[in-house]
Amino acid sequence: METLTAALGKTAWDMLLTLAPLGAVFGMLALAMKRGAMAGYLRRTRRETETNLALVAFNYVFLATFFTGVAAGWEGRAAGVAILSDFWAGANPILVLTVTMLAGEFVVYWRHRIEHLPLLWPIHAVHHSDEAMTWLALLRKHPLAYLLALFVDTVPLLLMGLPVWAVAACALARSSWGYFIHADLPWTLGPLGQWLISPAAHRLHHIDDLELCGSNYGGVLTLWDRLFGTYIDPAPYIGCRTGVDGGSRGFLGEVARPFEAWAGRRPVDAPQEPAEA
Repeated sequence: METLTAALGKTAWDMLLTLAPLGAVFGMLALAMKRGAMAGYLRRTRRETETNLALVAFNYVFLATFFTGVAAGWEGRAAGVAILSDFWAGANPILVLTVTMLAGEFVVYWRHRIEHLPLLWPIHAVHHSDEAMTWLALLRKHPLAYLLALFVDTVPLLLMGLPVWAVAACALARSSWGYFIHADLPWTLGPLGQWLISPAAHRLHHIDDLELCGSNYGGVLTLWDRLFGTYIDPAPYIGCRTGVDGGSRGFLGEVARPFEAWAGRRPVDAPQEPAEA
């Protein structure tokens, strides 16, 4: 029991050390953008922030140890299974990172798109129910969504023989970009937004519209959305309303959301592919 308590305490401390500097950065950015409207913005986002922090604590404290153990276990096993492991070990690190990012984005794109199908949507809807987007919305996920992402996003890359350091580096880059694109920023990134998912493009993915939210699935790159016809220009939808499937339900309601849907207690109204796709 003491060992478990110590592990949970360390995980909670690590979570605080991670979120505190991010909160400072995005807080200053919000202050620079909102200025006199900052107080009203904080009032509007308070309830969602409380829900997001509760989900973060629940997921990080109780699941982080499991994630770490599984990931460490794969480090040795995947290299022995994958045919290309020796090739990647001797390849140029820039090439390795490029391939890992492209392959990782491809896997994430399809995992994300599959989460919008009726069976998995009740899990993913937790992420989409946020009605006041902030950088913390990245972490607004059901525990089952974390488990799904752990295996689907990581295992294919390790089975390709890609080194763990490259998989971890790209995951860190995708996570960092994820905080940015979930922030309440109206930025399309101009010409760069043709290649990278912008905050405006991702906000469109969170729009309170079951057709339009079936677009812009990429985490960092627009590449796979463009190739598979799911990219929509966010410019006409700047500042769109967010929160689908009934909107926010608080911490306990979000944890219960998929189980109620699967039990037939709530209707499942999954997103549709946009007409432009």
